[in-house]
Amino acid sequence: MKVKRHNKILEIIEKYNVETQEELIEKLRLAGFNVTQATISRDIRELGLLKVLMSNGSYKYMRPDIDSGSGQIVFQKAFSNTVKTVASSLNNIVIKTYPGMANAVAAYIDSLHDEDILGCVAGDDCIIIVARNVEAASMLSKKIQEIVSY
Repeated sequence: MKVKRHNKILEIIEKYNVETQEELIEKLRLAGFNVTQATISRDIRELGLLKVLMSNGSYKYMRPDIDSGSGQIVFQKAFSNTVKTVASSLNNIVIKTYPGMANAVAAYIDSLHDEDILGCVAGDDCIIIVARNVEAASMLSKKIQEIVSY
């Protein structure tokens, strides 16, 4: 049942601009899935969905592994509109985001599966990344800043 629900969630967010968990719950119920907010929250986390800011000022759930050229451009713009600052100190990187967006940015960073990232912890508007060493932190920080300045 969970796999079917996950597949339906992915289908819904690709077809519609879903801004809230409530909208997603409603669309799932219309498709025959009786779900709670807690279930949807868990599904969003397990699927690694990101809530990104669109050019029109609205938000939309998206998959972090968009490989298409136009999809990647949209995601990079959304990412750059979400991150406020990036700084590194020794082997740590600190990313400041707009309130409520740190988890989405951290999910994207985790999806990179970069071997130089030992761990990533997100709060509401701040992320701390622990890199393998000082050089890796510097390189990762520059890479993230390039994405943000896109």
